[in-house]
Amino acid sequence: MKNKKLSFICIFVMLFSAMCLSGCGEKFESEIDTDFGMVIEKDEINTEEDIHIRDKNLIYENLDNTEIVTMYLTVSYGNSAENTDHTWEEINTYSAYDYEEMGVDRYQIAGLIQVGDENGLIPGELGYGHVAPNCTVQIRGQSSSRNVQKNYKIKLKDNKGDWRGQTTIALNKHQSDGLRFRNKLGFDLLTGIDELMSLRTTFVHLYVKDLTSGNDAKFEDYGIYTQVEQLNKTALERHGLDKKGHLYKINLCEFYRYEDIIVLKDDQRYNLTAFEQILEIKGDDDHTKLIRLLDRINDYSIPIETILEEDLDIENIAYWMAFQILLGNVDTQNRNFYMYSPLNGDRFYILSWDLDGMLNRGQYALLGRNDYTEWENGVSNYWGNVLFKRCLKSELYREKLDEAVEDLYEKLLDGRVEEYVKTYSELLKPLVFSGKDARYMPITPVQYDAVVNSIVPEIKSNYISYKESYEKPMPFYIGVPTVEDGKANLLWEASYTFDSEMISYTFELASDYTFNNPIIKMTDLKIPTVQFDVPPQGQYFIRVTAKDSGGQTQTAFDSYIVENGKVYGVKCFYVDANRNIVEDVYVED
Repeated sequence: MKNKKLSFICIFVMLFSAMCLSGCGEKFESEIDTDFGMVIEKDEINTEEDIHIRDKNLIYENLDNTEIVTMYLTVSYGNSAENTDHTWEEINTYSAYDYEEMGVDRYQIAGLIQVGDENGLIPGELGYGHVAPNCTVQIRGQSSSRNVQKNYKIKLKDNKGDWRGQTTIALNKHQSDGLRFRNKLGFDLLTGIDELMSLRTTFVHLYVKDLTSGNDAKFEDYGIYTQVEQLNKTALERHGLDKKGHLYKINLCEFYRYEDIIVLKDDQRYNLTAFEQILEIKGDDDHTKLIRLLDRINDYSIPIETILEEDLDIENIAYWMAFQILLGNVDTQNRNFYMYSPLNGDRFYILSWDLDGMLNRGQYALLGRNDYTEWENGVSNYWGNVLFKRCLKSELYREKLDEAVEDLYEKLLDGRVEEYVKTYSELLKPLVFSGKDARYMPITPVQYDAVVNSIVPEIKSNYISYKESYEKPMPFYIGVPTVEDGKANLLWEASYTFDSEMISYTFELASDYTFNNPIIKMTDLKIPTVQFDVPPQGQYFIRVTAKDSGGQTQTAFDSYIVENGKVYGVKCFYVDANRNIVEDVYVED
């Protein structure tokens, strides 16, 4: 598609003039693309309801996908005022969870970041000729911060320049990704999808000199990282969006109302820490529009089609979900994406983030990891989210999603995926199996090739699974048994089928998660509830399976953590000495 540098006003004038010239009764049907960040697609006079966000394609034109940028980072003691009076060893020892337990902000260290090549620094590049620190460095990420190889957030100080228009440089190691290029692959694929926004990425070869260990320190090879453009106000502006708008990082949000947490900042209940455990604030902090959206999503008297028309963008959600489904990026039910809304607009849009979990089932199969279940295939993966569930119950949305899946499937299999994978694997494999990276690679060189060869077949498999997911009952949550008069009463959510089939349930109670010898087994239950005698003190497991009239089955969302992954569809609880029931609670990273 061609980009034209036209202002929004100019586009409107052109549309109006065209309609006038063609007669009052004619409609203007052609689409106009711009690099302005938005596009008008409907006929006749347009309002904000007709505007979809569009990325600025020009910012990717000069990017070299085979480039590996060499960065040199010198770290040293800073000062207590900036929380930089720490050693490099400390920075690389503590995880995000350690800081939470200690009740302190993440440690930082003073740094001098310089850009060059494998032969040294390059004149004119960031940090050239500098000897004093120009940045601060800390770890980034949550669950990944437990890895030995850390991800780093490098924040350039004011008036110390920028790197490619960015003052925050995020370096991601992706230690659990055996290919070490999945995140970049995902964002590179997004650049070819007009309906979705991408982010600039590049590979980085990092060298670190640690002066906190002694002044005679030398640069040490830290291996390959992926640099991903930070989604912040600067990025919004660069991509043609409103830098003054609302931007929230979804940390753990299923779009319930959260009445006591998601409140205005002048509300006496406002607790920033609790708020950002659900939604991290990255833009304007007037949450009026966000609260309105959550109110409307949870008001079932408002049709979801109305919300998709007035508060969201059905195209945006459909294409975002289709992309995640086809690439198997399953950890996106309630986190790992952003919500954006322009300051003076009514709509919210989903922006993609954190794509290193996609297309990894081939790797998991080689490693014998049991990290997937059937409901993570296709649309059922999003059934536990209030917003996505309401969308999926809409025939209009399902039609739009199906159109998006078909469109993206064709685009993903046009040869681009194979080209990217071939290029990146040939570029990175010799590097990640040498030096420090080689110590922490989760797969062998032979397995590396096998995982590379599994990428395209997995996309095809995900497409088939998407189609099949509509034929099965939807997953559900199992409640916690309650005790009354020596009896345990259990409720679970009703399952759902898209073709309104009758559903029956099988309930099992066992003392081990294999259910080889269940204590109780009830079949052909028509309603989602049972009553049973409270068992003796000990640990117990519940399994509930839904079955439709066609014989298709589905497990519950609940899971139990074991050494090599999860046991899905299982609820664990304990009976204490007083015959009280206590739920086994697992907090997922």
